[in-house]
Amino acid sequence: MDDRSGSFVAVRRISQGLDRGSTCHSTSADVVAGSAAWLGRGLSCVCAQRKESDARPSFDLTPAQKECLQRLQNRIDVTYDSSNPLHQEALLALWNAAFPDEKLCGLISEQWKEMGWQGKDPSTDFRGGGLISLENLLFLARKFPKSFQDLLRKQEGDRSLWEYPFAVAGVNITFMLIQMLDLEAVKPRTLVGATFLKFLAENESAFDLLYCITFKLLDHQWLQMPHGLQYKMDFNHPTISKICEEELLSLKWL
Repeated sequence: MDDRSGSFVAVRRISQGLDRGSTCHSTSADVVAGSAAWLGRGLSCVCAQRKESDARPSFDLTPAQKECLQRLQNRIDVTYDSSNPLHQEALLALWNAAFPDEKLCGLISEQWKEMGWQGKDPSTDFRGGGLISLENLLFLARKFPKSFQDLLRKQEGDRSLWEYPFAVAGVNITFMLIQMLDLEAVKPRTLVGATFLKFLAENESAFDLLYCITFKLLDHQWLQMPHGLQYKMDFNHPTISKICEEELLSLKWL
């Protein structure tokens, strides 16, 4: 990550430049770099073990893991409420992060389409991801402002005439990760879910960090697709989701 610009550039560079075992991080740069390193070490092992069996065993959690999972589930359970002042404030903060020099006319405005919402009222797009999907987008904007802007404005790679809507894609990524990690279960039923909870117990930003990595990964996968096919795909398409899961499990980027 380039701490000065707020970008995690190619995630591969994070782990290559790091060889530390500590899970305690004091700065945002250290949090991301360290988290990427231990996510890589753990989930790469999960990939190999998972292929050996298709069974869905149940994994017991430590008290600390249970507590962290419950807090994350509490976040997942919160729906976006367009009448809640705190939720409105968060949405406005997202607009200001995206377009700091453009004044927003209102919470319901055609301007929201510039960010990639489906209509003039973003609240209707949060049904699949809830408030946590807005929090994920804000985390990306605040911790990695350059990467946020690159993704929003499609500034990296050989872009196509057909592009995915940034904001809606972000909501879909949150939903996809919740399903992939089985985070709404009482306890994990897959090895990847159990391993993620170990990371979550060490760093409560683990889900938000994984979200940022996943967004960059999916944008990379989008650019690899033939331009003639991109218009048929969206970030919630089974093919894209499968590619994402395979990439995360092998962690080629880490």
